[in-house]
Amino acid sequence: MDKVFKALADETRRRLLDRLHEQNGQTLGELCRRIEMTRQSVTQHLALLEAANLVSTVRRGREKLHYLNPVPLHEIQERWIDKFERPRLRALGALKRQAEEAMTDKPSFVYVTYIASSPEKVFEALTDAELTAVYWGHSNVSDWKPGSRWQHLRTDGSGIADVVGTVVESEPPTRLVTTWTSPETEGQEDKYSRVTFEIRPHEDIVRLTVTHEDLGDEGERADVAQGWPAVLSNLKSILETGSPMPQAPWQVPAH
Repeated sequence: MDKVFKALADETRRRLLDRLHEQNGQTLGELCRRIEMTRQSVTQHLALLEAANLVSTVRRGREKLHYLNPVPLHEIQERWIDKFERPRLRALGALKRQAEEAMTDKPSFVYVTYIASSPEKVFEALTDAELTAVYWGHSNVSDWKPGSRWQHLRTDGSGIADVVGTVVESEPPTRLVTTWTSPETEGQEDKYSRVTFEIRPHEDIVRLTVTHEDLGDEGERADVAQGWPAVLSNLKSILETGSPMPQAPWQVPAH
């Protein structure tokens, strides 16, 4: 939290966050055009914002896109605002939704978390059918080779898949890209969304970035924004403690 407050204390860094709020997913060059400062200086400010987890980055070919990460702001919201003034809490919630919106040709939702584990164990946790059943409530089933089909199967023995898709990229233990759709729309590629998992070692921990793009509408985006933090919190718990959370976080009533 100290890094967050330090990052927010600088006017230039606040302006960079404002620019990302207005248009998420900008390159360094795009940000430099809107900030009267040298490229090197902007890079240094972005590094501080990224160290504070206020900004996350995603590689798209040769470009490096910068995204506003609302998680630390949400933590400030819960600690310093929720208990004092609920109307402002709702206003910040609206700000978060706007900040996560992206243009249709860019990721619609980006979430970053840090896990005390290894890249190999994180990749296994995302692809092992038995392990996903424990922390996700569904089994992710595939051979995880590019071009292969994958299924998000219920664990009640029914054999029903709630999500299916194709493995686009699989580079253990650092990268996994899959398409997502319902079984009813399988084969209708215009209705697919796409999820990218990027796993990077960060000193003695792992930085996991989940990018969910090509969502159909605002309703899907809202579901994703609620669902991924819950699933990844449970994944983090099982890798760091050996057990999932006592209660599935997606079952906790929203207030």
